Amino acid sequence: MRFMTIKFSKNVIIPTVFCIVSLLLSDIGYSQKDYKDSRKVLFDNDWLFYKGNTLNANEQKYNDSSWRKVDLPHDWSIEHLPNQKKDSVVGPFSRASVGGFATGQTVGGEGWYRKTFTISAENRTQRHELYFEGVYNQAEVWVNGHKVGNNVYGYSSFRFDITPYCNPAGQQNVVAVKVVNEGKNSRWYSGSGIYRHVWMLHTSPTYLDDWGTFITTKKSIEGKAEIDLSTTIIGGNEKENLTIVTEWISSKGKTVVKTSRKVSVNATENKLVPFAIHVKNPSLWSIDNPNLYNVKISLWNGKTKIDQLNIPFGIRTLDFSVTEGFKLNGVKTLLKGGCVHHDNGLLGSAAFDRAEERKVRLLKESGFNAIRTSHNPMSESFLDACDRLGMLVINEAFDQWNGKKNPEDYHLYFKDWSAKDIRALVLRDRNHPSVIMWSLGNEIPERITDKGSETALYLKNEIRKYDTTRPITAGVNKYWDKEHKNMLPLDNAFKNLDVSGYNYMWRFFEEEHAKNPERVMYSSESVATEASENWDKVEKLPYVIGDFVWTAMDYLGESGLGNSFEVDPQENVHQFMGWPWYNGWCGDIDLIGVKKPQSYYRDILWREKSISIAVELPVAEGKIKKVSFWGWPEESLSWTFPNLENKELKVNVYSRAAKVRLYLNDKLIAEAETNSQYKTSFKVPYQAGILKAVEVNQNKEGASTILETIGKPVAIKLTADNKTIKADNQDLSYVLIELVDKNGNVVVDSNQKIKISCKGLGKIIGSGNAAPTDMASFGSLEPSLFKGRAMAIIRAAKVAGKTELTVSSDGIQTATITINSK
Repeated sequence: MRFMTIKFSKNVIIPTVFCIVSLLLSDIGYSQKDYKDSRKVLFDNDWLFYKGNTLNANEQKYNDSSWRKVDLPHDWSIEHLPNQKKDSVVGPFSRASVGGFATGQTVGGEGWYRKTFTISAENRTQRHELYFEGVYNQAEVWVNGHKVGNNVYGYSSFRFDITPYCNPAGQQNVVAVKVVNEGKNSRWYSGSGIYRHVWMLHTSPTYLDDWGTFITTKKSIEGKAEIDLSTTIIGGNEKENLTIVTEWISSKGKTVVKTSRKVSVNATENKLVPFAIHVKNPSLWSIDNPNLYNVKISLWNGKTKIDQLNIPFGIRTLDFSVTEGFKLNGVKTLLKGGCVHHDNGLLGSAAFDRAEERKVRLLKESGFNAIRTSHNPMSESFLDACDRLGMLVINEAFDQWNGKKNPEDYHLYFKDWSAKDIRALVLRDRNHPSVIMWSLGNEIPERITDKGSETALYLKNEIRKYDTTRPITAGVNKYWDKEHKNMLPLDNAFKNLDVSGYNYMWRFFEEEHAKNPERVMYSSESVATEASENWDKVEKLPYVIGDFVWTAMDYLGESGLGNSFEVDPQENVHQFMGWPWYNGWCGDIDLIGVKKPQSYYRDILWREKSISIAVELPVAEGKIKKVSFWGWPEESLSWTFPNLENKELKVNVYSRAAKVRLYLNDKLIAEAETNSQYKTSFKVPYQAGILKAVEVNQNKEGASTILETIGKPVAIKLTADNKTIKADNQDLSYVLIELVDKNGNVVVDSNQKIKISCKGLGKIIGSGNAAPTDMASFGSLEPSLFKGRAMAIIRAAKVAGKTELTVSSDGIQTATITINSK
């Protein structure tokens, strides 16, 4: 199954002659005069916001003087609620939350946004468009009291031509946005409000359609890449004779291809103009070398440039087969995947570019090479980061179709809106080299029915209108009979998929392959405790191309999914947890970006490291430890148990070596063989010191790792991921706060309180710890540490300068770090 060709929709006008271009460096001879790059202007600053119902706020002359100022991205569901009460309203959490454990005890409701703007004299003859990357959930938009449109799916990007509603240049305009997030409409934390960027687009009446522009690698062999490029010209008020110029610029700034083509465009015509581009000795986009070209497509009227698109593009090929698995650029690639929700932890759903990039970077640093966007379209900046950092993406559309999972969820709108939302998803994201598959949905209730099969085909055909270069997939789970005794056939669920995603079904791969030998498969969801079983299938079965754990990172909502409890033997533990749980606690990486024990185990499976070690916390007499299906045994990455001297502790060692040895204070405790899960365990009486695990192959010691006893806390350590940030009111610096001993080791048994403050131009927009139940610390400037750590997030100001972050705690010297913005 090779996905490298492109077919155009039948209802699009296609010129019959392609412009074939080889390596050209000719001088086209056009000047840049009369063109300024103000096509796309960020529209995030200086909004006014009101939480609640209000009348006539859509009118231009509405009095909004009492509203508060906000800058986007903005998520009101993480803002602290009024009338705080210890047991019922804590921070942004409320026992009255309609979503309950599903949405992390947070509150939605209704909110209004207003912003004034003027059209400059320079842009007075231009076309003006408002572009919203994402508003949760239902959104209605007015300009100067005129309703310009609405959107119902909180994860779709949408845009409106507001030209007819704008006042003449120099006069004030008002845009008003009503946002409603009510009822039970989500199975996880969604956030509320205009949580992604808003843009104002200014173009000439005749312009290039960015969503109507598609670039794809047709072939790349023997040092030459064949590229199909098509762009759509939207005609203005009269017929025009124009020229399109395309220029390919390498990551080193070198122009490798440049060409032009003359076109005639009628008034109001949508004209698709295709090019066939040849690039010699291309720098391919891959996981390890994510090379990107800047493709400039400019539109000229005579010698005046009237529009230009700049599209980052990676040249790469995709192949899927049952015999050779998945190949990227002809190289077999196993998908080391994770499912990821859209929120950004302490920032809620606010999609700051830096937050999205950090999320991808943390995953890449932990060995992941693929992400399944669960279960909705992500932000543009998230995909941009995947392009830059070399992360593969399964781009998922929906969590439900016609069948409901919650009373007020997307099933109410699917019939009327799904085609529009698929169009928005594919047209927006199809130029991203990171996107390798389109997913129709996740665990769809009607998946095995004939109606479900018809719906899957309908969605597949909608995608194929805009992209034929990527396979179609979905995440499919078991379907039981009414007595929950027998699993029903899933043929209808897989019938219209090109690549089949199996949720928690690794045991069935061989059986499914015997029945369907042409089917390419992968674990679209799996759990950490079955990581070795899943990964063994990926490595041994060529038709199983990857594994995606639920989840790669902790997220808000689905509270307590990964719980682990010490209980009486007869006591049951629920799948989800109520108050005060608020995050899923099932990720490899916690809410502030710190690797959890299961992530170190995955390092062994993926051969990122040779050996790792962890200590299971002891269980009280008469109790047992019950771990959720999505959970992980409670392990410590420290050898510090001051109250357990000489008591036996269970030490787990993970390694692919045949045997491992364990030493305590340089004394050999034991040697043991590892099992099929690359694990062995030791019972060790606790004594302070250094615990060392060493891999053994053919009786020779190899790589080793240690845990040591941590001393008393003596200092606060502050580490910023970026000490210099842009003075653009958007950039962020994440400051990790750690309590350390005299040797710099994190005091992981400390949960003491700290105080956070800052002075200067920047401001703290997020703070807290990773604990799944510590509601009081979320967004607090006086949080408790969790396992010796907390975090503060600084947002840059609009002007250059310094921000000083100070952290103090009783009995510990105060620490300060300076963040510079330029």
